[in-house]
Amino acid sequence: MRFLARPWAAKALGEHEAFGPEDCLIGSYQGANPGGYEYVTLLRGNVRGNDTGTVLFPYPKREEAAGPARKGFPVRPRSGHDPATPDEEEGAEALRHMNEVLARIQELEGAIEDPSDTWGRLRDAWKRAEDVAEPKMAEIVRQARGMLPVLRDLEKRIRRVLRRHRELTPLDRVQEMDRTSMVWLSRQPGRSTAERAGSSQRILATVRRENFDTLENRVLHAYTRLAADVAREWTREHPRAKDSARYKQVEAFRKACRMLSRTLSDLGVMVASAGVQPNYVLMQDRSYREVHEGWLRLLLRRKIEDDLWAWQAETWTDFSVLSIILAIDELEEAELVAQSPILWSGEATGGRWFNQDRPIAVFWLRKTNRIVEVQARPERPGAMLGAAQAHVALRISDPIRADLPRRVAVWTPHAMRRIDLEDAVQGAAQLLDQIQPLAQTEVLRNGLIMTPARGAAAEESAAHGRASATAIAIGPAGEDLSKGFQAVRDFIRSELNEVAT
Repeated sequence: MRFLARPWAAKALGEHEAFGPEDCLIGSYQGANPGGYEYVTLLRGNVRGNDTGTVLFPYPKREEAAGPARKGFPVRPRSGHDPATPDEEEGAEALRHMNEVLARIQELEGAIEDPSDTWGRLRDAWKRAEDVAEPKMAEIVRQARGMLPVLRDLEKRIRRVLRRHRELTPLDRVQEMDRTSMVWLSRQPGRSTAERAGSSQRILATVRRENFDTLENRVLHAYTRLAADVAREWTREHPRAKDSARYKQVEAFRKACRMLSRTLSDLGVMVASAGVQPNYVLMQDRSYREVHEGWLRLLLRRKIEDDLWAWQAETWTDFSVLSIILAIDELEEAELVAQSPILWSGEATGGRWFNQDRPIAVFWLRKTNRIVEVQARPERPGAMLGAAQAHVALRISDPIRADLPRRVAVWTPHAMRRIDLEDAVQGAAQLLDQIQPLAQTEVLRNGLIMTPARGAAAEESAAHGRASATAIAIGPAGEDLSKGFQAVRDFIRSELNEVAT
Protein backbone atom coordinates (compact mmCIF):
# COMPACT_ATOMS: atom_id res chain seq x y z
CA MET A 1 0.00 0.00 0.00
CA ARG A 2 1.32 3.43 -1.02
CA PHE A 3 0.18 6.40 1.08
CA LEU A 4 -0.43 9.57 -0.94
CA ALA A 5 -0.90 13.15 0.23
CA ARG A 6 -2.63 13.90 -3.10
CA PRO A 7 -4.30 11.52 -5.58
CA TRP A 8 -2.00 12.81 -8.36
CA ALA A 9 1.15 12.70 -6.21
CA ALA A 10 4.16 11.17 -7.97
CA LYS A 11 5.85 10.32 -4.65
CA ALA A 12 4.35 8.41 -1.74
CA LEU A 13 4.88 9.23 1.94
CA GLY A 14 8.00 7.78 3.53
CA GLU A 15 7.92 4.61 5.61
CA HIS A 16 7.95 6.54 8.90
CA GLU A 17 6.09 9.60 7.62
CA ALA A 18 2.57 10.34 8.90
CA PHE A 19 -0.39 11.99 7.23
CA GLY A 20 -0.97 15.59 8.41
CA PRO A 21 -4.02 17.90 8.39
CA GLU A 22 -2.92 19.42 5.07
CA ASP A 23 -2.95 15.98 3.37
CA CYS A 24 -5.63 13.96 1.63
CA LEU A 25 -5.76 10.52 3.21
CA ILE A 26 -5.34 8.51 0.00
CA GLY A 27 -3.87 5.06 -0.54
CA SER A 28 -3.18 3.10 -3.70
CA TYR A 29 -2.39 -0.57 -4.24
CA GLN A 30 -1.91 -3.23 -6.89
CA GLY A 31 -3.30 -6.75 -6.78
CA ALA A 32 -5.65 -7.96 -4.05
CA ASN A 33 -7.34 -5.67 -1.52
CA PRO A 34 -4.89 -5.00 1.33
CA GLY A 35 -5.85 -5.87 4.88
CA GLY A 36 -5.01 -4.32 8.24
CA TYR A 37 -6.50 -0.87 7.54
CA GLU A 38 -9.86 0.83 7.80
CA TYR A 39 -10.75 2.39 4.45
CA VAL A 40 -13.34 2.75 1.70
CA THR A 41 -12.50 1.90 -1.89
CA LEU A 42 -12.88 4.85 -4.24
CA LEU A 43 -11.84 3.23 -7.49
CA ARG A 44 -10.87 -0.17 -8.88
CA GLY A 45 -9.21 -0.40 -12.25
CA ASN A 46 -6.76 -2.25 -14.43
CA VAL A 47 -3.62 -0.57 -15.79
CA ARG A 48 -1.40 -2.51 -18.23
CA GLY A 49 -2.88 -5.81 -17.06
CA ASN A 50 -2.45 -5.09 -13.34
CA ASP A 51 -5.42 -4.70 -11.00
CA THR A 52 -5.20 -1.39 -9.15
CA GLY A 53 -7.19 0.34 -6.44
CA THR A 54 -7.51 3.75 -4.82
CA VAL A 55 -8.74 3.96 -1.22
CA LEU A 56 -9.63 6.64 1.31
CA PHE A 57 -8.71 6.48 5.00
CA PRO A 58 -10.88 8.14 7.69
CA TYR A 59 -9.98 11.26 9.62
CA PRO A 60 -8.96 10.35 13.18
CA LYS A 61 -11.32 11.10 16.07
CA ARG A 62 -8.33 12.25 18.10
CA GLU A 63 -5.22 14.21 17.16
CA GLU A 64 -3.33 11.04 16.32
CA ALA A 65 -4.15 7.58 15.02
CA ALA A 66 -2.33 4.56 13.63
CA GLY A 67 -2.87 2.29 10.65
CA PRO A 68 -1.88 4.45 8.76
CA ALA A 69 -0.15 7.04 10.94
CA ARG A 70 -2.06 10.33 11.20
CA LYS A 71 -0.85 13.21 13.37
CA GLY A 72 -1.79 16.79 14.22
CA PHE A 73 -5.42 16.65 13.08
CA PRO A 74 -8.08 18.95 14.57
CA VAL A 75 -10.51 17.25 16.94
CA ARG A 76 -14.26 17.59 16.70
CA PRO A 77 -15.44 20.01 19.44
CA ARG A 78 -17.11 18.57 22.50
CA SER A 79 -20.80 19.22 22.93
CA GLY A 80 -21.52 22.41 24.85
CA HIS A 81 -17.87 23.46 24.89
CA ASP A 82 -16.87 26.80 23.37
CA PRO A 83 -13.45 26.79 21.64
CA ALA A 84 -10.78 28.44 23.77
CA THR A 85 -7.51 27.60 21.97
CA PRO A 86 -6.35 27.91 18.33
CA ASP A 87 -6.58 24.12 17.94
CA GLU A 88 -10.15 24.12 19.24
CA GLU A 89 -10.99 27.03 16.93
CA GLU A 90 -9.68 25.02 13.98
CA GLY A 91 -11.82 22.06 15.02
CA ALA A 92 -14.91 24.26 15.37
CA GLU A 93 -14.32 25.76 11.91
CA ALA A 94 -13.91 22.28 10.41
CA LEU A 95 -17.20 21.23 12.03
CA ARG A 96 -18.95 24.32 10.68
CA HIS A 97 -17.69 23.57 7.18
CA MET A 98 -18.77 19.93 7.47
CA ASN A 99 -22.28 20.93 8.56
CA GLU A 100 -22.61 23.39 5.67
CA VAL A 101 -21.61 20.70 3.15
CA LEU A 102 -24.04 18.34 4.84
CA ALA A 103 -26.82 20.92 4.51
CA ARG A 104 -26.25 21.17 0.74
CA ILE A 105 -26.34 17.38 0.42
CA GLN A 106 -29.49 17.03 2.52
CA GLU A 107 -31.31 19.53 0.31
CA LEU A 108 -31.26 16.79 -2.31
CA GLU A 109 -33.69 14.81 -0.12
CA GLY A 110 -36.39 17.44 -0.65
CA ALA A 111 -35.48 17.94 -4.31
CA ILE A 112 -35.96 14.28 -5.29
CA GLU A 113 -39.58 14.42 -4.12
CA ASP A 114 -40.30 15.83 -7.59
CA PRO A 115 -38.31 13.63 -10.03
CA SER A 116 -39.36 15.79 -12.98
CA ASP A 117 -37.51 18.82 -11.58
CA THR A 118 -34.94 17.41 -9.15
CA TRP A 119 -32.02 19.51 -10.32
CA GLY A 120 -34.06 22.70 -10.70
CA ARG A 121 -35.32 22.42 -7.13
CA LEU A 122 -31.82 21.66 -5.85
CA ARG A 123 -30.37 24.62 -7.76
CA ASP A 124 -32.94 26.95 -6.16
CA ALA A 125 -32.00 25.65 -2.70
CA TRP A 126 -28.30 26.20 -3.37
CA LYS A 127 -29.02 29.68 -4.68
CA ARG A 128 -30.60 30.54 -1.34
CA ALA A 129 -27.50 29.17 0.43
CA GLU A 130 -25.39 31.85 -1.28
CA ASP A 131 -27.07 34.36 1.03
CA VAL A 132 -25.33 34.02 4.42
CA ALA A 133 -28.07 36.11 6.02
CA GLU A 134 -30.43 33.16 5.51
CA PRO A 135 -28.93 30.36 7.65
CA LYS A 136 -29.16 26.70 6.76
CA MET A 137 -32.01 24.42 7.75
CA ALA A 138 -31.09 21.87 10.40
CA GLU A 139 -32.76 19.53 12.87
CA ILE A 140 -32.43 22.09 15.67
CA VAL A 141 -34.22 24.69 13.53
CA ARG A 142 -37.14 22.32 12.99
CA GLN A 143 -37.27 21.54 16.71
CA ALA A 144 -37.09 25.23 17.64
CA ARG A 145 -40.27 25.74 15.64
CA GLY A 146 -42.19 22.73 16.89
CA MET A 147 -40.92 22.06 20.41
CA LEU A 148 -41.06 25.51 22.02
CA PRO A 149 -44.86 25.32 22.65
CA VAL A 150 -44.36 21.79 24.01
CA LEU A 151 -41.76 22.93 26.53
CA ARG A 152 -43.94 25.82 27.66
CA ASP A 153 -46.82 23.40 28.20
CA LEU A 154 -44.70 21.01 30.27
CA GLU A 155 -43.19 23.85 32.30
CA LYS A 156 -46.66 24.56 33.71
CA ARG A 157 -47.36 20.92 34.60
CA ILE A 158 -44.12 19.16 35.38
CA ARG A 159 -45.23 15.71 36.42
CA ARG A 160 -44.76 14.74 40.06
CA VAL A 161 -45.49 11.69 42.21
CA LEU A 162 -46.15 11.18 45.92
CA ARG A 163 -43.60 8.89 47.50
CA ARG A 164 -43.64 7.43 50.99
CA HIS A 165 -40.80 8.22 53.37
CA ARG A 166 -40.25 7.53 57.05
CA GLU A 167 -39.67 10.65 59.12
CA LEU A 168 -39.81 11.73 62.77
CA THR A 169 -43.24 13.33 62.72
CA PRO A 170 -45.10 15.34 65.41
CA LEU A 171 -47.73 13.19 67.16
CA ASP A 172 -50.63 15.38 66.08
CA ARG A 173 -49.61 15.03 62.39
CA VAL A 174 -49.14 11.25 62.23
CA GLN A 175 -51.49 9.76 59.62
CA GLU A 176 -49.87 6.48 58.68
CA MET A 177 -47.43 4.00 60.18
CA ASP A 178 -45.96 0.87 58.64
CA ARG A 179 -44.44 -2.20 60.24
CA THR A 180 -40.98 -0.64 60.56
CA SER A 181 -42.44 2.43 62.27
CA MET A 182 -44.36 0.23 64.72
CA VAL A 183 -41.24 -1.78 65.55
CA TRP A 184 -39.31 1.48 66.11
CA LEU A 185 -42.02 2.80 68.44
CA SER A 186 -42.15 -0.43 70.46
CA ARG A 187 -38.43 -0.14 71.19
CA GLN A 188 -38.65 3.35 72.65
CA PRO A 189 -38.75 3.70 76.47
CA GLY A 190 -42.07 4.58 78.04
CA ARG A 191 -45.52 3.16 78.75
CA SER A 192 -47.66 5.36 76.54
CA THR A 193 -47.24 6.74 73.04
CA ALA A 194 -46.68 10.24 74.45
CA GLU A 195 -43.91 8.97 76.74
CA ARG A 196 -42.28 7.04 73.91
CA ALA A 197 -42.36 10.19 71.74
CA GLY A 198 -39.93 11.79 74.19
CA SER A 199 -39.36 15.49 74.77
CA SER A 200 -39.67 16.30 71.06
CA GLN A 201 -43.06 14.60 70.90
CA ARG A 202 -42.14 13.02 67.56
CA ILE A 203 -42.31 9.40 66.40
CA LEU A 204 -41.21 7.60 63.23
CA ALA A 205 -44.13 7.61 60.79
CA THR A 206 -44.84 7.29 57.09
CA VAL A 207 -45.27 10.59 55.22
CA ARG A 208 -45.87 11.35 51.56
CA ARG A 209 -43.72 13.89 49.76
CA GLU A 210 -43.88 15.28 46.22
CA ASN A 211 -41.05 13.97 44.06
CA PHE A 212 -40.19 15.21 40.58
CA ASP A 213 -37.36 12.76 39.87
CA THR A 214 -39.33 10.53 37.51
CA LEU A 215 -38.13 8.88 34.29
CA GLU A 216 -40.12 11.23 32.07
CA ASN A 217 -38.67 14.28 33.83
CA ARG A 218 -35.17 12.85 33.58
CA VAL A 219 -35.68 12.50 29.81
CA LEU A 220 -37.02 16.06 29.71
CA HIS A 221 -33.95 17.27 31.61
CA ALA A 222 -31.60 15.39 29.27
CA TYR A 223 -33.41 16.81 26.25
CA THR A 224 -33.27 20.43 27.39
CA ARG A 225 -29.55 20.20 28.12
CA LEU A 226 -28.74 18.57 24.78
CA ALA A 227 -31.01 20.90 22.79
CA ALA A 228 -29.45 23.96 24.44
CA ASP A 229 -25.95 22.73 23.48
CA VAL A 230 -26.96 22.00 19.87
CA ALA A 231 -28.72 25.35 19.57
CA ARG A 232 -25.63 27.15 20.85
CA GLU A 233 -23.46 25.35 18.27
CA TRP A 234 -25.88 26.33 15.50
CA THR A 235 -25.97 30.01 16.46
CA ARG A 236 -22.18 30.06 16.75
CA GLU A 237 -21.94 28.78 13.17
CA HIS A 238 -24.19 31.58 11.86
CA PRO A 239 -22.94 34.83 13.45
CA ARG A 240 -23.95 36.90 10.41
CA ALA A 241 -27.57 35.73 10.48
CA LYS A 242 -28.64 37.35 13.76
CA ASP A 243 -31.42 39.31 12.06
CA SER A 244 -32.99 36.26 10.38
CA ALA A 245 -36.17 34.62 11.65
CA ARG A 246 -34.46 31.22 11.98
CA TYR A 247 -31.69 32.62 14.16
CA LYS A 248 -34.16 34.35 16.49
CA GLN A 249 -36.25 31.17 16.77
CA VAL A 250 -33.25 29.04 17.66
CA GLU A 251 -31.94 31.60 20.16
CA ALA A 252 -35.34 31.82 21.88
CA PHE A 253 -35.50 28.02 21.98
CA ARG A 254 -32.01 27.83 23.50
CA LYS A 255 -32.96 30.25 26.29
CA ALA A 256 -36.19 28.34 27.01
CA CYS A 257 -34.25 25.06 27.24
CA ARG A 258 -31.68 26.53 29.62
CA MET A 259 -34.39 27.99 31.87
CA LEU A 260 -36.32 24.72 32.04
CA SER A 261 -33.10 22.79 32.64
CA ARG A 262 -32.30 24.99 35.65
CA THR A 263 -35.83 24.51 36.99
CA LEU A 264 -35.55 20.72 36.74
CA SER A 265 -32.14 20.78 38.39
CA ASP A 266 -33.54 22.84 41.30
CA LEU A 267 -36.32 20.25 41.67
CA GLY A 268 -33.75 17.49 42.08
CA VAL A 269 -34.38 15.81 38.71
CA MET A 270 -31.48 13.69 37.46
CA VAL A 271 -30.43 13.41 33.79
CA ALA A 272 -31.49 10.32 31.84
CA SER A 273 -28.83 8.29 30.07
CA ALA A 274 -29.11 7.37 26.41
CA GLY A 275 -30.92 4.11 25.69
CA VAL A 276 -33.50 4.20 28.51
CA GLN A 277 -36.73 2.28 27.92
CA PRO A 278 -39.71 4.65 27.72
CA ASN A 279 -42.38 4.25 30.39
CA TYR A 280 -46.14 4.71 30.07
CA VAL A 281 -46.00 8.51 30.37
CA LEU A 282 -43.32 8.87 27.69
CA MET A 283 -45.43 6.79 25.32
CA GLN A 284 -48.92 8.08 26.09
CA ASP A 285 -48.60 11.71 27.19
CA ARG A 286 -48.42 13.74 23.96
CA SER A 287 -45.98 16.41 25.15
CA TYR A 288 -43.63 14.02 26.92
CA ARG A 289 -43.74 11.71 23.88
CA GLU A 290 -42.70 14.57 21.58
CA VAL A 291 -39.85 15.42 23.93
CA HIS A 292 -38.68 11.81 23.91
CA GLU A 293 -38.80 11.64 20.09
CA GLY A 294 -36.94 14.95 19.76
CA TRP A 295 -34.29 13.74 22.19
CA LEU A 296 -33.76 10.57 20.16
CA ARG A 297 -33.38 12.59 16.95
CA LEU A 298 -30.72 14.81 18.52
CA LEU A 299 -28.89 11.77 19.91
CA LEU A 300 -28.94 10.22 16.44
CA ARG A 301 -27.50 13.46 15.06
CA ARG A 302 -24.56 13.15 17.47
CA LYS A 303 -23.95 9.57 16.36
CA ILE A 304 -24.15 10.56 12.69
CA GLU A 305 -21.70 13.42 13.25
CA ASP A 306 -19.07 10.98 14.52
CA ASP A 307 -19.33 9.03 11.28
CA LEU A 308 -19.48 12.12 9.09
CA TRP A 309 -16.42 13.63 10.76
CA ALA A 310 -14.35 10.56 9.90
CA TRP A 311 -15.62 10.29 6.32
CA GLN A 312 -16.33 13.91 5.37
CA ALA A 313 -14.10 13.53 2.30
CA GLU A 314 -16.78 11.20 0.89
CA THR A 315 -19.48 13.79 1.61
CA TRP A 316 -17.33 16.36 -0.21
CA THR A 317 -17.19 14.10 -3.28
CA ASP A 318 -20.99 13.95 -3.41
CA PHE A 319 -21.15 17.75 -3.04
CA SER A 320 -18.74 18.14 -5.97
CA VAL A 321 -20.72 15.73 -8.15
CA LEU A 322 -23.94 17.63 -7.48
CA SER A 323 -22.18 20.91 -8.34
CA ILE A 324 -21.14 19.55 -11.74
CA ILE A 325 -24.63 18.22 -12.48
CA LEU A 326 -26.22 21.58 -11.63
CA ALA A 327 -23.70 23.42 -13.81
CA ILE A 328 -24.57 21.22 -16.82
CA ASP A 329 -28.32 21.19 -16.16
CA GLU A 330 -28.60 24.98 -16.31
CA LEU A 331 -27.09 25.15 -19.80
CA GLU A 332 -29.76 26.30 -22.26
CA GLU A 333 -29.02 23.50 -24.71
CA ALA A 334 -28.77 20.75 -22.06
CA GLU A 335 -31.58 18.21 -21.84
CA LEU A 336 -31.62 15.50 -19.17
CA VAL A 337 -32.14 12.22 -21.04
CA ALA A 338 -31.34 9.74 -18.27
CA GLN A 339 -31.01 9.86 -14.52
CA SER A 340 -30.01 7.16 -12.10
CA PRO A 341 -32.49 6.36 -9.32
CA ILE A 342 -31.26 8.11 -6.18
CA LEU A 343 -31.78 6.03 -3.05
CA TRP A 344 -31.81 8.31 -0.02
CA SER A 345 -30.74 6.86 3.31
CA GLY A 346 -32.16 8.06 6.62
CA GLU A 347 -28.72 7.66 8.20
CA ALA A 348 -25.34 8.38 6.64
CA THR A 349 -23.05 5.40 6.11
CA GLY A 350 -19.40 6.06 5.48
CA GLY A 351 -20.13 9.76 4.98
CA ARG A 352 -22.68 9.08 2.22
CA TRP A 353 -26.39 9.91 2.37
CA PHE A 354 -27.49 8.44 -0.94
CA ASN A 355 -26.60 5.74 -3.42
CA GLN A 356 -27.07 5.72 -7.17
CA ASP A 357 -26.34 3.66 -10.25
CA ARG A 358 -23.71 4.70 -12.79
CA PRO A 359 -23.76 7.17 -14.44
CA ILE A 360 -25.75 9.40 -12.10
CA ALA A 361 -26.96 11.69 -14.94
CA VAL A 362 -26.79 11.82 -18.74
CA PHE A 363 -27.40 15.03 -20.72
CA TRP A 364 -27.90 15.68 -24.43
CA LEU A 365 -26.60 18.98 -25.77
CA ARG A 366 -29.04 19.78 -28.55
CA LYS A 367 -27.03 22.40 -30.45
CA THR A 368 -23.67 20.64 -30.44
CA ASN A 369 -25.19 17.12 -30.51
CA ARG A 370 -23.07 15.77 -27.68
CA ILE A 371 -23.86 13.29 -24.92
CA VAL A 372 -22.40 14.17 -21.50
CA GLU A 373 -22.33 11.55 -18.75
CA VAL A 374 -21.56 12.42 -15.13
CA GLN A 375 -19.76 9.41 -13.66
CA ALA A 376 -19.23 9.11 -9.91
CA ARG A 377 -17.16 6.19 -8.60
CA PRO A 378 -17.41 4.27 -11.93
CA GLU A 379 -17.25 0.49 -11.75
CA ARG A 380 -15.21 0.25 -14.96
CA PRO A 381 -13.11 3.40 -15.06
CA GLY A 382 -10.76 2.40 -17.86
CA ALA A 383 -6.97 2.43 -17.86
CA MET A 384 -6.49 6.20 -18.09
CA LEU A 385 -8.94 7.13 -15.32
CA GLY A 386 -7.56 4.34 -13.14
CA ALA A 387 -4.01 5.60 -13.65
CA ALA A 388 -5.15 9.17 -12.89
CA GLN A 389 -6.80 7.92 -9.65
CA ALA A 390 -9.81 10.18 -10.25
CA HIS A 391 -13.05 8.62 -9.04
CA VAL A 392 -15.31 11.20 -10.74
CA ALA A 393 -15.33 11.95 -14.46
CA LEU A 394 -17.22 13.50 -17.35
CA ARG A 395 -17.59 11.39 -20.48
CA ILE A 396 -18.37 13.38 -23.62
CA SER A 397 -19.26 11.60 -26.87
CA ASP A 398 -20.88 12.20 -30.27
CA PRO A 399 -23.72 9.73 -30.97
CA ILE A 400 -23.29 10.13 -34.74
CA ARG A 401 -19.55 10.40 -35.40
CA ALA A 402 -17.12 7.59 -34.72
CA ASP A 403 -14.66 9.76 -32.77
CA LEU A 404 -13.15 8.38 -29.60
CA PRO A 405 -15.13 9.45 -26.51
CA ARG A 406 -13.47 12.13 -24.45
CA ARG A 407 -13.16 12.08 -20.68
CA VAL A 408 -12.42 14.79 -18.16
CA ALA A 409 -10.89 13.52 -14.93
CA VAL A 410 -12.36 15.11 -11.82
CA TRP A 411 -10.49 14.95 -8.50
CA THR A 412 -12.25 15.93 -5.28
CA PRO A 413 -9.37 16.20 -2.77
CA HIS A 414 -10.41 17.04 0.78
CA ALA A 415 -8.03 18.09 3.55
CA MET A 416 -8.51 19.74 6.92
CA ARG A 417 -6.50 22.73 5.70
CA ARG A 418 -6.67 24.59 2.43
CA ILE A 419 -4.90 22.94 -0.50
CA ASP A 420 -2.42 25.03 -2.52
CA LEU A 421 -4.11 25.34 -5.93
CA GLU A 422 -0.96 26.22 -7.86
CA ASP A 423 0.88 23.12 -6.67
CA ALA A 424 -2.24 21.03 -7.28
CA VAL A 425 -2.70 21.97 -10.94
CA GLN A 426 1.01 21.50 -11.68
CA GLY A 427 0.99 17.98 -10.23
CA ALA A 428 -2.32 16.99 -11.86
CA ALA A 429 -1.34 18.29 -15.30
CA GLN A 430 1.98 16.46 -15.11
CA LEU A 431 0.23 13.18 -14.22
CA LEU A 432 -2.25 13.55 -17.11
CA ASP A 433 0.60 14.12 -19.53
CA GLN A 434 2.45 11.04 -18.23
CA ILE A 435 -0.52 8.69 -18.82
CA GLN A 436 -1.12 9.73 -22.44
CA PRO A 437 0.53 6.53 -23.80
CA LEU A 438 -2.44 4.64 -22.29
CA ALA A 439 -4.88 6.41 -24.64
CA GLN A 440 -6.29 3.65 -26.83
CA THR A 441 -10.08 3.64 -26.54
CA GLU A 442 -10.67 7.17 -25.23
CA VAL A 443 -9.11 10.62 -24.89
CA LEU A 444 -8.28 12.08 -21.46
CA ARG A 445 -6.21 15.24 -21.54
CA ASN A 446 -7.99 17.65 -19.21
CA GLY A 447 -8.69 17.46 -15.50
CA LEU A 448 -10.68 19.36 -12.88
CA ILE A 449 -9.81 19.62 -9.18
CA MET A 450 -12.61 20.62 -6.79
CA THR A 451 -11.41 21.34 -3.26
CA PRO A 452 -12.80 23.21 -0.21
CA ALA A 453 -12.25 26.97 -0.38
CA ARG A 454 -11.86 27.41 3.40
CA GLY A 455 -12.88 31.07 3.12
CA ALA A 456 -11.01 31.88 -0.10
CA ALA A 457 -12.74 30.82 -3.34
CA ALA A 458 -10.24 30.82 -6.21
CA GLU A 459 -9.26 29.20 -9.51
CA GLU A 460 -5.93 28.12 -11.01
CA SER A 461 -4.97 26.43 -14.28
CA ALA A 462 -1.80 24.86 -15.65
CA ALA A 463 -0.71 22.93 -18.72
CA HIS A 464 1.98 20.29 -19.18
CA GLY A 465 2.65 18.93 -22.64
CA ARG A 466 -0.70 18.03 -24.22
CA ALA A 467 -2.54 17.95 -20.87
CA SER A 468 -4.05 20.67 -18.71
CA ALA A 469 -5.67 20.90 -15.29
CA THR A 470 -7.91 23.43 -13.57
CA ALA A 471 -8.36 23.70 -9.79
CA ILE A 472 -11.41 25.35 -8.24
CA ALA A 473 -11.70 26.15 -4.54
CA ILE A 474 -15.41 26.21 -3.78
CA GLY A 475 -17.32 26.55 -0.52
CA PRO A 476 -20.69 25.19 0.61
CA ALA A 477 -22.31 28.55 1.43
CA GLY A 478 -22.12 32.29 0.98
CA GLU A 479 -19.60 33.97 -1.30
CA ASP A 480 -17.42 30.85 -1.46
CA LEU A 481 -20.35 28.96 -2.98
CA SER A 482 -21.32 31.77 -5.34
CA LYS A 483 -17.82 32.37 -6.74
CA GLY A 484 -16.83 28.71 -6.75
CA PHE A 485 -19.99 27.60 -8.52
CA GLN A 486 -19.49 30.29 -11.17
CA ALA A 487 -15.99 28.90 -11.77
CA VAL A 488 -17.48 25.41 -12.22
CA ARG A 489 -19.97 26.81 -14.74
CA ASP A 490 -17.17 28.48 -16.71
CA PHE A 491 -15.09 25.30 -16.74
CA ILE A 492 -17.98 23.15 -17.98
CA ARG A 493 -18.78 25.61 -20.76
CA SER A 494 -15.13 25.79 -21.86
CA GLU A 495 -14.84 22.00 -21.97
CA LEU A 496 -18.02 21.61 -24.03
CA ASN A 497 -16.99 24.43 -26.37
CA GLU A 498 -13.63 22.73 -26.87
CA VAL A 499 -15.38 19.52 -27.88
CA ALA A 500 -17.71 21.39 -30.23
CA THR A 501 -14.82 23.03 -32.07
